[in-house]
Amino acid sequence: MARRGGFPGGGMPGNMNNLMKQAQRMQRQMAEKQEELESKEYTAAAGGGAVEVTVSGKKEVTKVTISKDACDPEDVEMLQDMIIAATNEALKQADDASAEAMGSLTGGLGGLI
Repeated sequence: MARRGGFPGGGMPGNMNNLMKQAQRMQRQMAEKQEELESKEYTAAAGGGAVEVTVSGKKEVTKVTISKDACDPEDVEMLQDMIIAATNEALKQADDASAEAMGSLTGGLGGLI
């Protein structure tokens, strides 16, 4: 009677070694891509360019530029809103770039990693 299931001799197939090498290579590529993304900067503006915020790939605010026209002492709330809007947009750009880069590496593996 023939045995069913398993591998002859109880060992791992040669294909498993290839799979492990591919996983290690993907892990290395992901680490390299993460370093690359962290070194980039993302800039967004709000209020027609009155406020500009730059964030790093590490999601740290690195620069805020405020136009003199945006500094209305009677309407500080609008300036605050523009800073928040520009910051959130720059952070979204960083997130989108990260998701795109990692998605291209994983090739649609979805929840496997």
